[in-house]
Amino acid sequence: MSQYPVHIYNNTDALSRAAAQRWIELAEQAIKARGQFHIALSGGTTPRSLYECLASPEFAGRVDWQHVHVWFGDERTVPPGHPDSNYRMACEALLSHVPIPPAHVHRIEAEKDAAAQAYETLITASIPRSAAGVAQFDLILLGLGPDGHVASLFPDTAILQERVRQVAAVHVDKLNTWRISLTLPVIDSARHIIVLVAGAAKAEIVRQILTEGQRSVPYPVQMIHPAGTFEWYLDAAAAQALPEATP
Repeated sequence: MSQYPVHIYNNTDALSRAAAQRWIELAEQAIKARGQFHIALSGGTTPRSLYECLASPEFAGRVDWQHVHVWFGDERTVPPGHPDSNYRMACEALLSHVPIPPAHVHRIEAEKDAAAQAYETLITASIPRSAAGVAQFDLILLGLGPDGHVASLFPDTAILQERVRQVAAVHVDKLNTWRISLTLPVIDSARHIIVLVAGAAKAEIVRQILTEGQRSVPYPVQMIHPAGTFEWYLDAAAAQALPEATP
């Protein structure tokens, strides 16, 4: 099994509740230690379930939203109101339901030219840096694609080799589209990383990643070398191919 903690839950609701509790714990720690909680959100169905959970009365009041800064791990090159926008999804599921200051929500203006450079400038000016000089998020949330991609770090794309830029544009040939994404050095630098995976369609790639070790050509998620904690949150369907995968 993985060298990193793997948490398995009966269903997506239980996974989301556990991840929400972890968010609250990490936010409390960061705000107590540094006065702010910088989190990078992910797009996708499973993260949306987490956001909806956090927006519920049970959880929303347990977060000190006045000291939370929301960022985005990646974005499609669409306007903020577009159905494909990660920002729009996060607003609908979470941000419009909690008292976070609007100035603390930092969207990627991906519909504009030089969006990656602008976001990198904003990040490096706003987020504490690691000893290596890289922006250090308190928490980065990641989903997992069926090809092992995280954020917009897809297989066989040049962004996987980027070691200087902290945010970069990437053309995803198989989707015939451009994306803006955090790069591996920033993801590696985070104090905490959580990968959220749900559904039987992800079971085989989860098994490969967590049990077979590094491939000759690694999946993008396998290229993460975290400086902090790295945790997997799975529902039972996503974990069904793992050995001894008991929630």
